[in-house]
Amino acid sequence: MGSRTSARKNSSPVNKRKRKRPGFWRVVAALFAVIVISSLLFLSWFFFTASGTSLRYKLADALITTQHRFLAKYLIGEQGLADRVADYAKQFQEMGEELDTHQITLPTGAGDHAAESLTSVEEVDGKGYHGFLMTVKDPTKIRLVVPEKAGRGEKVGSMVKRTGALAGVNAGGFADPEWQGNGFQPIGLVITQGEIYYNGLGKDASAQIVGLDKQGKMLAGRYSIKELMKLGISEAVSFEPRMIVNGKGLIKNHADGWGVAPRTVMGQKEDGSILFLIIDGRQIGYSIGADLYDCQQIMLEHGAVIAANLDGGSSSVLIKEGGDLINKPSSKSEGGRYLPTAFLVFDDPSAVNVPNVWAGLNPGDIDPSKW
Repeated sequence: MGSRTSARKNSSPVNKRKRKRPGFWRVVAALFAVIVISSLLFLSWFFFTASGTSLRYKLADALITTQHRFLAKYLIGEQGLADRVADYAKQFQEMGEELDTHQITLPTGAGDHAAESLTSVEEVDGKGYHGFLMTVKDPTKIRLVVPEKAGRGEKVGSMVKRTGALAGVNAGGFADPEWQGNGFQPIGLVITQGEIYYNGLGKDASAQIVGLDKQGKMLAGRYSIKELMKLGISEAVSFEPRMIVNGKGLIKNHADGWGVAPRTVMGQKEDGSILFLIIDGRQIGYSIGADLYDCQQIMLEHGAVIAANLDGGSSSVLIKEGGDLINKPSSKSEGGRYLPTAFLVFDDPSAVNVPNVWAGLNPGDIDPSKW
């Protein structure tokens, strides 16, 4: 009898431990089931509902503006990616076609601004973004500047410092193979002081341009070289899209805003003032970026009657006198990227010597990947 009682006492803890195990695995199984069901519900929403599809395309658009464009195919498929890029190209072309009829009226004594009052900078904030808006009161004080030495681009801060400019922003795009380009080969046209410094289009081709004529009126949209010369072009680069023309916005909503990214935008008010908008991005906790609809609305709110996109992403910089950064670019390179062009503000632009660094070079002579 005593031995049977002892056996029961000795087996009791073992039995208790055994009874605990089924409960533990039931909890694990329940958690796994919750994860699976939640994942299936999320994927169903993400891929098969209107709101989920909207988010997928917003994420895809953001990726399209980066060096990781190929990743967008995992959100919208390879054909979806190709169609999206083609749709934007068509949309941007159409946005540049309407005839611009805006006129400017420069205030009396516009050219007499003291250096400290010629420009002003204010901060702008919105959902997910932070940036800066620089106003240049006299548009005739702006000049396009190019790199000093052949073979690679130049940081905007360096351009500002060596030329004695009062301020500057990045301008046009450039050939960027594997997203490691040297910033020396522009895309399309580069015109400064009415002279063509670089022509990657051909003699009779047209392109979307952003720039100023000799009277300080901003030009943006699709033009041929012949048309630009007839209009008295002074400074210009190729870029797109034009987002405001004749005082009206051309981008309907955020869905057509080409994703969230760092941005640089140029616009003009009726009094001739030039607005340069720089939005920082790709920095969690500070500023993710803005889409083109955000930028359009900021420009409209500040009185722009015409506005157009300039090169953005990690190229977006705003520089003050002396070459110091005002914004926080997303570029891995300190002080921003090496670029082919910048719009700089001068007290006397005509006194600035800007040699043509591409003189004697054909586009085919330039290796945009070689440092």
